[in-house]
Amino acid sequence: MSINTDVLIAGGGLNGAALALALAGAGLSVTIVDPSPARIRKRAGFDGRSYAMAIASQRVLAALGLWQELQKNAQPILEIKVSDGRPGEGPSPFVLEFDHAELEEGPMGWMVEDRHLRPALLASLEAQDRITRHDGVSVTDHAAGEGNVSVTLSDGRALTAACLVAADGRESPTRTRAGIGRVAWQYGQTALVCAIEHALPHGGIAHQFFMPSGPLAVLPLTGNRCSIVWTERTEAAAEINALDEGGYLDVLRPRFGSFLGDISLAGERFTYPLGLSLAHAFVATRLALLGDAAHAVHPIAGQGLNAGLRDVAALAEVLVDARRRGEDIGRPEVLERYQLWRRFDATALALATDGFNRLFSNDNSLLRLGRDLGLGVVGHMPSLRRGFMREAAGLTGTLPRLAEGRAL
Repeated sequence: MSINTDVLIAGGGLNGAALALALAGAGLSVTIVDPSPARIRKRAGFDGRSYAMAIASQRVLAALGLWQELQKNAQPILEIKVSDGRPGEGPSPFVLEFDHAELEEGPMGWMVEDRHLRPALLASLEAQDRITRHDGVSVTDHAAGEGNVSVTLSDGRALTAACLVAADGRESPTRTRAGIGRVAWQYGQTALVCAIEHALPHGGIAHQFFMPSGPLAVLPLTGNRCSIVWTERTEAAAEINALDEGGYLDVLRPRFGSFLGDISLAGERFTYPLGLSLAHAFVATRLALLGDAAHAVHPIAGQGLNAGLRDVAALAEVLVDARRRGEDIGRPEVLERYQLWRRFDATALALATDGFNRLFSNDNSLLRLGRDLGLGVVGHMPSLRRGFMREAAGLTGTLPRLAEGRAL
């Protein structure tokens, strides 16, 4: 059977779109199948969602030709402050501070709003003639053969590709059809996500405040605005989100504090149930898992999209290099290189975020004392502190070319 496209991507979200651009830019033909209609994905209104982009992720976007435009609306993260405490009491005396001056590479990361990132990716997709898009339809079945993988769409069409990529989220139907199991559990927590305006400048400082119910992240945006990722127990989160704007802010203020002056909501409010999902394997016959389909973690370290873009950079390099060597890009030995590159790192991230959340999301007095002392110790050990910074920035390990800012 003839092949319609080199790579077919199930899911046209941020990771799927980035992979398509990387592959098409290196000469491969790509087809994206996404259930969302294009008109919905093109909406550019401010809805409060934003992403903390690590240095490695910024380099990926730069290598894809997106960063020059995105940088105009990106907020550099110059400092991160991590503290422990209770609502209304303020942080404990042990505050762990990370300063960008300790990194030769510059800011520790950038905050990029969804309303800027998503349209930039879509515009680049439309400008790339090696990318075919099928919007408003989904992949309903696939069958891997010796020389290709055949894919059935919800509108009845059939396509064939050398390789199928599942970028269809943590509940990935593609992963399920392939028979790949996963480790998964819920934390009994929900993330309340919004953006706020505040009276005083934030100075490019991000704050991670650990409370008994879960962490509160205050992440700087351009102007006097911040993105809020606020974790609460699921029952409490539902009650808080049901409040009107005034009631919502009344609950937030004791947790947020007064260090940025008066606050008000900017944009919509969102809630996301929190859990962990880790696939037993990242590849199957002519199939590779990408982003949340392979690994979905707690947002405690803001690494979800960053981990997905590391997948993009690694998978793109594996497939492009294989094609240049004349290999069949869907062969097991090719896709296994991607799994070997990404599986350990993704598993380590999942275990780390799970452990940190369990350690800090409680009010046990002994644990509180231990973690406060731990924050103080790390704060007084420059080499250890710098190691944490480089790890969070995505600068450790064997980096794919895209994560170094280099073209494929």
